[in-house]
Amino acid sequence: MTDRFATTPFGGRSLSHAMFAVQEKTARAREKLAGTDANHPEKWALLRELTQARAAFFLSDRTIAVLEALLSFYPETLLDGSAPLVVFPSNAELSMRTRGMSSATIRRHLAALVEAGLIIRRDSPNGKRYARRGEGGEIEHAFGFDLSPLALRADEIRDHAAAARDMERAIHRVRSEITIHLRDVSKTIDAGLSEERPGAWEAYADELAALSGRVSRHLPLETMKTRRDALADLRSRVEKAYLDTLSNEEMSGTDSSSERHIQNSNIDHHFERASEKSQKRTAAPETANNGNAEAEQNHKAEAGRSQAMSKMRQRLLNAKVKRAQLGDIRTGDLAAGPVKAAALPLGAVLEACPQIRDYARNDIEDWRDLMQTAGLVRSMLGISPDAWERARETMGDINASITIAAILERAGEIRSPGGYLRALTDRAEIGQYSVIPVIKALNGEGRL
Repeated sequence: MTDRFATTPFGGRSLSHAMFAVQEKTARAREKLAGTDANHPEKWALLRELTQARAAFFLSDRTIAVLEALLSFYPETLLDGSAPLVVFPSNAELSMRTRGMSSATIRRHLAALVEAGLIIRRDSPNGKRYARRGEGGEIEHAFGFDLSPLALRADEIRDHAAAARDMERAIHRVRSEITIHLRDVSKTIDAGLSEERPGAWEAYADELAALSGRVSRHLPLETMKTRRDALADLRSRVEKAYLDTLSNEEMSGTDSSSERHIQNSNIDHHFERASEKSQKRTAAPETANNGNAEAEQNHKAEAGRSQAMSKMRQRLLNAKVKRAQLGDIRTGDLAAGPVKAAALPLGAVLEACPQIRDYARNDIEDWRDLMQTAGLVRSMLGISPDAWERARETMGDINASITIAAILERAGEIRSPGGYLRALTDRAEIGQYSVIPVIKALNGEGRL
């Protein structure tokens, strides 16, 4: 069988110069491989490489699925590009192996494979796909699709796949850097606002909002790098502005003291909640008006940007309310001072909820240990960070930690710990929840 046999398409399809060029290129490549064992790629490994490199060949995932179906009709595992590799499946069989793809769709994707130079049509005189066998049963002539160009371009496909993997790693690295910069800048601005440190925090927040939003995977790498560099520059300026406000005493503070301050910044009692809610309601209209004005000016900005800004301003409001309730205690004094007294002794809580001890790093000797352990346990129970943060803000850190310990004791009976905590938080907001009956019920083997 000559390579020039059945080179033109059947029916009304015309022969293009691209189709003839692919056939000529294939024939010359076969001549070079004649008598050698080179270029026998494994078909499924080659298909995986092509899947990664499909963008370079302008192929869709559906086109790859059609090629996978064609390869399944070739009985051998290795593709020998030195000879024609013709498969001749019917449209019905192709549809079955592409999970019910319509004939029109299959024809469109076959044309894309031909245009990409990965297969060659070998049409019979009547356009049917079949094989003509000799007296010994060997195939003399086959009409269908020749897969040898795919094998002959294996090295090119591998090179494109390696380039695609390198690009994917580069994009992933830049996207990770953008995410970390956004987080660090946001929390540094948040700290500057909540601690009322001098600085242009509002201007920094507006600049951050312009650089915030979803980082799409389909953005060009250069666009991502530009955004990353802008965020890195903003981060440098924000961190310098924050460090410049720190006193020598604050700069010499240990990590543990800073950690205790962060953990206890939202500790509240039930009798404090009514005053805090009333002050929030008083300040809410002003905050809403500011948010509406910003939304009108930045109506094209993404929803994530406005959420970040509103969160910063809300935390600033909470910090002011907190200082008013605590008699304007300085943050350094709060960090160094003891945790507020709880309504229950720690021993009673641990006696009613002994299981939480199993998750402590060392042991639970004070309320701080209980709060740290509760933060670990809530993740294990599947409680979202949002539900946990809301419970801490509403109940206070100690009561929220006691509630987590109680939920852990009854984890086998509670179908959705996250939903259960949200329900208790809702009750706490209207003053209908207290941890005292819960602990008493657990001590008496009652229900939570």
